[in-house]
Amino acid sequence: MKYQILVKMLMLLLSRRKVCAREISERYEISLRSVYRYIEELAVAGIPIDVSRGRYGGITIADTYRLPVGYFTKDEYTAAVNALSAMSSQVADGAILSALEKLKSQIKRENANTSVSGSIIVDGGTWGDTKKFSDKMAVCEKAVNESLCIDIDYISRSGEHSRRIIDPHVLIFKQNVWYVYAFCHTKQEFRTFKIGRIKNARITGKTFIKKQISRDEIPLNFGYRSDELTELVLEIEKDRLPDVEEWIGIDNIEPRGNKFIAEVSVPDDDGLVSKILSFGGGVKIVSPAALRERVIAAAQKIIDGV
Repeated sequence: MKYQILVKMLMLLLSRRKVCAREISERYEISLRSVYRYIEELAVAGIPIDVSRGRYGGITIADTYRLPVGYFTKDEYTAAVNALSAMSSQVADGAILSALEKLKSQIKRENANTSVSGSIIVDGGTWGDTKKFSDKMAVCEKAVNESLCIDIDYISRSGEHSRRIIDPHVLIFKQNVWYVYAFCHTKQEFRTFKIGRIKNARITGKTFIKKQISRDEIPLNFGYRSDELTELVLEIEKDRLPDVEEWIGIDNIEPRGNKFIAEVSVPDDDGLVSKILSFGGGVKIVSPAALRERVIAAAQKIIDGV
């Protein structure tokens, strides 16, 4: 009985995204204490559930959370919907109609939230990604378009985990990476958040008044100071040219004799060394010399570790 209620509670949250504890208590005839205990068990199982109090409070599940792809195959979804549709036409049962609507809504969400502005397909996840990135993009896009506050779990590059309430103003796409420029309630200032580093996102139900922001006001160096950028000059073999073009853009590369030369300002962080190593021997660092030495040292560590 307990696990049946847990599954029903999860399905209800997936359908509604926010439910009050008393409604769950009355719907499944359990005590409020049991409701909170079951919610805690779902959270321990890794489901992003949050409990908040006040006017906009309730039990909520992250808008980016979906059932695992393997929970139902496409054929199983279709078979379940067809079977319930047939039953609902013969039996006037509210539970059957409710289950049917939940399954249909799940299919719609799986097929929908993969585009921005209705005409741009976004798949920024890794190979084998289960649309999690597209779900986060859909939540951020909705928040920007409708001036909705969102609650995010954010993991910084250094691994720091934080919970933020943000007011998303603009979506930014730079060097094949999506960001959201938003007012952060924690820091009380505008910040740029990398969407790929948002673990979960939940629409809070609150709205905000959007500030008119010009392009010049947005710090497109994403937190890097001018002294943290390096003037990079690369010599590129023809067979690696497409990969480098996708990284820094074709406008920063020009042919010189039998080689291609790239000149660009990039953040000088640990990721730069790894990026250059990923091109193998097809890319040579012309300058700066200090970066070339760091790449050589990193390559030597790889060799020594073999």
